[in-house]
Amino acid sequence: MIDVNLLSYQREMEIELQDILSYWSDNTIDHVHGGFYGSVDNENNAHHESPKGVVLNSRILWTFSAAYLATNKKEYLNAARRSYQYLNDHFIDEEFGGVYWSLDHKGKMLNGRKQIYGLAFCLYGLSEFYKAEKNDTVLEQAINLFKVIEKYSYDEKLKGYYEAFARDWQSLDDSRLSEKDANEKKTMNTHLHVIEAYANLYEIWPDEYLKKQIENLLEVFDQYIIDDSGHLSLFFDEAWKHKSDIISYGHDIEAAWLLQQCAEKIDNEFWVTQMKSNAKKITNAATEGLDKDGGLWYEYELATNKLIKEKHWWPQSEAMIGFMNAYQISEKKEYLLYSYHSWQFVKQHIKDNKKGEWFWGVNDDYSIMQGHDKAGFWKCPYHNSRACLEIIRRISMLT
Repeated sequence: MIDVNLLSYQREMEIELQDILSYWSDNTIDHVHGGFYGSVDNENNAHHESPKGVVLNSRILWTFSAAYLATNKKEYLNAARRSYQYLNDHFIDEEFGGVYWSLDHKGKMLNGRKQIYGLAFCLYGLSEFYKAEKNDTVLEQAINLFKVIEKYSYDEKLKGYYEAFARDWQSLDDSRLSEKDANEKKTMNTHLHVIEAYANLYEIWPDEYLKKQIENLLEVFDQYIIDDSGHLSLFFDEAWKHKSDIISYGHDIEAAWLLQQCAEKIDNEFWVTQMKSNAKKITNAATEGLDKDGGLWYEYELATNKLIKEKHWWPQSEAMIGFMNAYQISEKKEYLLYSYHSWQFVKQHIKDNKKGEWFWGVNDDYSIMQGHDKAGFWKCPYHNSRACLEIIRRISMLT
């Protein structure tokens, strides 16, 4: 079995983190209208009139805040401050609470719907920024978002969170996060990022009710979302009836490590043990999506027995972390190799070694997937920067 040089892997992650953040600083700042461009294409051309989404801006806030905390580089804090200022000035809905889903390029509300996924990411970003800035206003805003989500979205009877609402919190006929999603009341994806945000908030605001809701979310995943095969079900009605036949390998491997981390952050011994056990099961299920080249396939459709032969950037990022986590809890070298080979795949096929950052993904013949941005409504520095930060941190624990 090939040995992995952990210190070399760690050093490559330090360099890659710097390269990713330099790309975003150099190519995505909107000096005319504030904040960051809504879209930058593969040739690094900014599309100045593209809409600006709360997910992109919140993930930028989290990324630069986390990078500053890890490196103490002032330029990262300045970028985080820029992102926070734009969110604070333009995305917060002072009338109805929460945050808008999207703005036009000048910062005016474009879509005021309250997508809980978007609120969760804003909460996640604000919590991380507070760790960096220690601004009481930021903490208050993060706590307020938590309270808003609980007030309008939490299902007190059956647990979990409803997907989306109109700007004034009325119900919607179509609550989908994106066009590719099923129009269902509850989704795995939103719950994964609600618990991620809540656990991050708990680190700076150890509130007992918040802890209880994190525990409730861990129970929801354990009872309803993680199926017997180890894969995650994606869509549900409000009573948790499964409404999907798709396997998402990227979400599997992301949840494997992230749920364990959330349990660790609240220091709940029962859930730490349970989520470590689940991490092994989910990780092993996710290996079904590994190709011989080290890349992780996108999705598998059970009903049609069809593999979606695309390899997107973010599942590779999550595979790097998820397999490293499995190595840490099992000490089985094959998981370390899976993590390292994911990075090798990225370097060879996903990373743009000429113009910077990572492409959206590649097809099965390794051609670049067309019609996607390098920076955009969904393409953010969060997954790949977090992979760098997590690998750096975890190797430091091992060496």
